[in-house]
Amino acid sequence: MKEETVMNRKLLEFHEYVKDLSTADVVMQMDDFIQHGDITTLEHVIAVSYTAFLLANKWNADVKSTVRGAMLHDLYLYDWHIKDPERPPLTHGFTHPMAAAKNAAKYFEPTEKELKIVRSHMWPLTLFHIPTSKEALIVTLSDKYCATNETLGIYDDSAFREKIKEYLVFIKQQRAAQNLVNR
Repeated sequence: MKEETVMNRKLLEFHEYVKDLSTADVVMQMDDFIQHGDITTLEHVIAVSYTAFLLANKWNADVKSTVRGAMLHDLYLYDWHIKDPERPPLTHGFTHPMAAAKNAAKYFEPTEKELKIVRSHMWPLTLFHIPTSKEALIVTLSDKYCATNETLGIYDDSAFREKIKEYLVFIKQQRAAQNLVNR
């Protein structure tokens, strides 16, 4: 029971860094796209962000930049599984970091450090966008870790996924409350 309390506290601390992002219309749109298996892009970015949050705290990194960069790292807003003449086949892994960085700049006011995190998260595929900060390396590693677990099915029935789903329910409730207030 004690671990549950600590985890809830950590999720709330995590939320403080991303609450403006996690409930934004454009970020919520990521819930409409599948990332890996049955995992939406929104669930994926939250898993990556929360993993990066834990590592940034452990490794004395800039937690705010790390977590916000991670939340925005896949803000490309399309279904990469569907063929599109605008996107040549098999290029998504190479090109989506720039699309995500462009959208992040369009909809939010990310710092240059956060944009560099977004642009470099697919390294080494993005050969010329090398992670040049501890924070960018944390997001790159977190993304690889989460994507591997999602793809191999390790994430499917995990306690970690339950925590991420708990957070998804929480932000959807926050968003619904905001919508009621804004009526």
